[in-house]
Amino acid sequence: MSGAHASGGGTAPGAATTGTTAGLGAEAPRERSLGEIVGSITTELSTLVRQEITLAKTELRQDAKTAGKGAGLLAGAGVAGHLFLIALTGLIVIALGGLIGYGWAALIVTVVWGIVAAVLAKSGQKALKQIPPPLEKTTETLKEDAQWAKHPTS
Repeated sequence: MSGAHASGGGTAPGAATTGTTAGLGAEAPRERSLGEIVGSITTELSTLVRQEITLAKTELRQDAKTAGKGAGLLAGAGVAGHLFLIALTGLIVIALGGLIGYGWAALIVTVVWGIVAAVLAKSGQKALKQIPPPLEKTTETLKEDAQWAKHPTS
């Protein structure tokens, strides 16, 4: 009796717990399957997020490079316009002033340098307009991901 009692008493709680888990064999695969599904979703989501971040970084680098070029052109237009107006205006006004009068010479030189500065500024502006919308590819793939998440089987 003590052997049966020890056996029944000692193993009954353990056996009941193990028996319950083993007895519900149909639930054990579901629990395991759910864990696998959650693990799989977590892994895929993690991979997806990493890929989206990499894509965003790549797009931002490309856009920053193009923006830097356009900004450099605009800055160059400003610097060139000021340097030319300061250095050459005086010289040209003096050279033309003896022929047509200093007032008219100053006006003509000012208009010419204004046109040069406008052309340079327009070139820089055109370069900046070539930049695509921010994160265009990333936005597109995120929309695709959201669509897939709504309908994962399609």
